[in-house]
Amino acid sequence: MAVYLDNSATTKPCKEAVEAIRTALEENYGNPSSLHNLGIEAAKTVIKARQSIADVLDCEKDEIFFTSGGTEANNLAVFGAAYANRRKGNRIVTTAIEHESVMQSVDELEKEGFEIIRLMPDQFGCISLSDLAEAINEKTILVSMMYINNEVGSILPVDKIKRLVTRAGAPALIHTDCVQAFGKTAVKPKKLGADLITVTAHKIHGPKGCGALYIRKGVRILPRTFGGEQEKKIRPGTEASPLIAGFGAAVDALPDLKEQHQHISELNAYAKSKLRKIDGIIINSGEDASPYIINIYIPTFMRSQTVLQELSANYGIYVSNGSACAKGKKSHVLTAMKLSDEIIDKSLRISFSRYNTKNDIDKLCTALTDIIKKHPRT
Repeated sequence: MAVYLDNSATTKPCKEAVEAIRTALEENYGNPSSLHNLGIEAAKTVIKARQSIADVLDCEKDEIFFTSGGTEANNLAVFGAAYANRRKGNRIVTTAIEHESVMQSVDELEKEGFEIIRLMPDQFGCISLSDLAEAINEKTILVSMMYINNEVGSILPVDKIKRLVTRAGAPALIHTDCVQAFGKTAVKPKKLGADLITVTAHKIHGPKGCGALYIRKGVRILPRTFGGEQEKKIRPGTEASPLIAGFGAAVDALPDLKEQHQHISELNAYAKSKLRKIDGIIINSGEDASPYIINIYIPTFMRSQTVLQELSANYGIYVSNGSACAKGKKSHVLTAMKLSDEIIDKSLRISFSRYNTKNDIDKLCTALTDIIKKHPRT
């Protein structure tokens, strides 16, 4: 049986999500904006999912706006906030280890004249609170920082941003990419002090192609697309009601987060204890990182892409060598952490879900031991 340890890239849809999608496709297939019975039933599905997400975030359902995924939600948040507030200032503070959808968005804004401050991490992917405080000034209009890094699992100080923004007298909106945090740890916009929060379905056993952006009531951002009344014109276009239904069902199927966190923490500790017994392996993730992600260096002459392909082809084990969106490019996260080229080129990401077991770890460690013996570092 296959061992799937690439859950930060995507997760296997749970049966509840699959059934909700099937029902929406086969039975409630009307356009949610249509006023006949089929349309009304589809609209009810969208409303229910919106409420489910709002309940987990402890916010109002009218603050949830559906998108095609985390990438679109991040783009909408970054561009929408920057353009809406450009008369108040031009500084945007972010980090050098954000997801590509944030990094490439601020790159484009920089070309348009916005001042972009990219905070650098330490060797474990953590961001200094003092660096963050120094970066925010009275001209800062947006701070965009992820909650949990998708490659090494570092937890960023997102709950401290609001206080620093207030202290600096900045007009900044606060955006937090919570794609790797939502459904795994408590994400409460009010407690975080966030104005904008990105979440997505396929990281929590829901379908690909569906995400959402939380926009705090009273916050104004500009839309990126035009042509309809859906989502209050923030994200117009016919709602993907089957995918939204699957998103809502996946949210409803989430287990108790404390119990799940305990299970994953035990799995993480077990994995690290086994990995450290393999000669030459280095754990790149810090001890305070999210237990859902472990980034490791493999001591072999092969690059990480070759190792993961051998794990897949010969052992039925699936891991990653970084963000799936990077499609095999050199990790910008490990590069920003100033790790050596040797480590960057030969590192893998192991990421867990609630369905993983210690037996999965045993199989992975056996396979890695075998591969290192067959292909030692020269």
